[in-house]
Amino acid sequence: MFVTAVLTTLALAVTQVAAHGGVLSYQINGQIYQGFKAYNTPVGQTSIQRERDTYNPITDPTDGSLACNTNGASLGSAQQSATVAAGSKVVAYWNEWPHALGPVMIYMANCNGACTSATPSSLDWFKIEHSGLLSGSLPNGQWAQGQLIANNNSWTTTIPASLKAGEYFLRHELLAIHTSNQPQFYPECAQLKVTVGAMQTNFQFCPSHVEGWQGSGSAQPSGSYLVKFPGAYKMCALSRVCCPAASLTYSPNRSDPGVGIDVYSQPVSNIFASSGLGLTSHYRTYPTTRSPVS
Repeated sequence: MFVTAVLTTLALAVTQVAAHGGVLSYQINGQIYQGFKAYNTPVGQTSIQRERDTYNPITDPTDGSLACNTNGASLGSAQQSATVAAGSKVVAYWNEWPHALGPVMIYMANCNGACTSATPSSLDWFKIEHSGLLSGSLPNGQWAQGQLIANNNSWTTTIPASLKAGEYFLRHELLAIHTSNQPQFYPECAQLKVTVGAMQTNFQFCPSHVEGWQGSGSAQPSGSYLVKFPGAYKMCALSRVCCPAASLTYSPNRSDPGVGIDVYSQPVSNIFASSGLGLTSHYRTYPTTRSPVS
């Protein structure tokens, strides 16, 4: 009986691990950086990724660990940071990702000093990339997470070319919506040291909505580009993930603070651009009024 119980428990654990996941490694400047090994003690581990204890999703958008997953702790003297030039690419690799329905969202946060001693939930985060429903319609359309799976379970992101040099968190977030009325958040954070990139010498001003930003490695998002985790998202009517923002954004509860998010459309709100221009056109988007996919 004891052996049967142990085997059953192990089988359940394997099933849980196989059902979900996260970023396992990063490729930066041709070098591979291993992610934190979940389900293992942090003792003896070194990584550019903050600690995450599980492959399971966060299902509450107000969870205190939403910034960098559970528990998001620094590895102290074993915590590493990867050096990357602004304008260059970072490739993140997941396990064999099982969820094809849902968007891919990439955020960054300036640590205002050493990221190793920073608390992710206290930082101001800005979105640099968002990809949602790419083609077709629900539930059989092509979603960004399906594209991630097709691309060898990887996603390539460009660090904004005009970004000011400094230490930053890079936050990958997959929002799986395959379960009705139950969003699943899968965030992971890696520590970066961003240097000024060569592309910034060719910086041009965006023709509109520049908002005083400059190139040559001095750009920093502000105002409506910044959010907190937790704080950016909340649950609205019918358990939808809803984060109303300004008066341009429709919501069942219009007065709530946050940043509008629409998992179905491209481009999506207030994205600090990856191009040499420094930012995209100033888009606002509308929270979806549709329930998650059944």
